[in-house]
Amino acid sequence: MDRLAPSLLRKTLSLILAGGQGERLYPLTKDRSKPSVPFAGSYRIIDFALSNCINSGLRQVYVLTQYKSQSLYRHIRDGWNLLSRELGEYIETVPPQKRMHARWYEGTADAIYQNIFLLEQWKPERTLILSGDHIYRMDYHDLLAYHVSREADVTIACHEFPRAQATEFGVMQVNADNRVVQFVEKPADPPAIPGKPDRALVNMGIYVFNTACMVRSVIEDHKDLRSQHDLGKNIFPRLVQKGDVALYAYPFTRQGADPYWRDVGSLMSYFQANMDLLDEGQTFNLFSRDWPFRSSSIQLPPCRLNLSNYQQGRIARSFVSGGCRIEGNLDQCVISPQVEIGEGSELTGCVVFNGTVIGGRCRIRNTIIDKNVRIPDGCVIGYDAEQDRRQFIRTEEGIVVIPKEMQVERTG
Repeated sequence: MDRLAPSLLRKTLSLILAGGQGERLYPLTKDRSKPSVPFAGSYRIIDFALSNCINSGLRQVYVLTQYKSQSLYRHIRDGWNLLSRELGEYIETVPPQKRMHARWYEGTADAIYQNIFLLEQWKPERTLILSGDHIYRMDYHDLLAYHVSREADVTIACHEFPRAQATEFGVMQVNADNRVVQFVEKPADPPAIPGKPDRALVNMGIYVFNTACMVRSVIEDHKDLRSQHDLGKNIFPRLVQKGDVALYAYPFTRQGADPYWRDVGSLMSYFQANMDLLDEGQTFNLFSRDWPFRSSSIQLPPCRLNLSNYQQGRIARSFVSGGCRIEGNLDQCVISPQVEIGEGSELTGCVVFNGTVIGGRCRIRNTIIDKNVRIPDGCVIGYDAEQDRRQFIRTEEGIVVIPKEMQVERTG
């Protein structure tokens, strides 16, 4: 695909939808929005969409916030203040303005509708719409070049999924030219890809609109009193039905044979995505120098590993962030900054947030521990479902979640 001229990139505005309440991620979202939930030790979920923008050459980015946005606002202010306003570059958070009506955002289409004034001010030719709660690497430049080459009005990035897993997403059918001929939101029986009866094309929540087409669509949707004001549920099915808009699918496989993309909207999917990063065979690479992922960071001392001998201290298949003091065993764990783990403790399959202190001789497995938790010596967590439920949240899949700043009572 030919590269776009820099002037075409400058005529593209990026909108990141980051107002999700994240009910299925509770209690991780008790005091923060879903995009600001920590991920992979040193990041927030939104850092992946923002890094993709910067690495793709996109320098005009608005982040539309809503629920519990203070943590997200602070993170972007402190960690993403790297562009030059004098050159027309920015990453800015935009809280709900209620310019069009007195209600909160009522869906993804309504979030765009209520911020039409941003488009009127900036007058971009194209608008890139992104979800702020997915984990992936994508060169948006290639997506934009594809959109321009097809002379599309709308382009939807899509990924192949097993049909059995596609019921939780928007699903598309396309013709031989990748033009979308059907769009169904969360179908009970997802349409299959022609020639691949067990696979379906899933909507990734990544869209390119010709801005004029997008503005017309959300204004028309706002007038429909029956609409849920959602891009997937209302806008795209309506555009397909009308047939007068060039709506194309962009195959994510253009960026690799098996590119990684995860919606981390539930506790299980969030936990699994963290574990995926520890798999050396995984196609997603946090360590690429060609495509760095940025985040907010503070100056911390190096991690201290006080592993006196093999029996008392061993770390395998794990991420350990700066400022930590580790004296126990870790196997397949993701450890955020400034965590302390006492002598003789064993953690297996754990995600531990900033500032948590775990005493000595603890045994913990398959557990997400939010920030600033205190766990006393000798606790056993993740081994007895009934005991876990007395203090913590335990999912149907057996993942234990310990809320922020909890003072854990002695177990085991």
